[in-house]
Amino acid sequence: MSNLGYFSYEGFGERAKQNAHYSQAVRIGDTIEISGQGGWDRLTDAIPSSMPAQIAQAFDNVQHTLVNAGSKGWEDVYAMRVYVVGGLTDETQTELVKATKKHFGANHRPISTGVVVEGLASGMLFEVEVKAYVGEK
Repeated sequence: MSNLGYFSYEGFGERAKQNAHYSQAVRIGDTIEISGQGGWDRLTDAIPSSMPAQIAQAFDNVQHTLVNAGSKGWEDVYAMRVYVVGGLTDETQTELVKATKKHFGANHRPISTGVVVEGLASGMLFEVEVKAYVGEK
């Protein structure tokens, strides 16, 4: 079995590691999996109140987490799972498509699952997890 390498970024990631005893990412061989990323500001932990702002920040947090763990970022992602509070409204779907196109580009289409949930951590309306392959392509 490959060695496990755990990663936590500065700010929120280090606080989560110390206070909640979990890491932001794990690398197993050529695969990186990240813990759910919400729309929090990585340095202040502030979470915006709007769904569009949370989606945009969560996608940025994914990029940051992946790079911190040794990936190029979204281009290495092959699987994505999103959790949405309150259902997949037209606004939420529009923002998800916009963020996905921005980060994946026109021709990169990883597998994806959307899950509607009753609630997430305090103040969160959106969370995203991804898996990335960083080996030879």
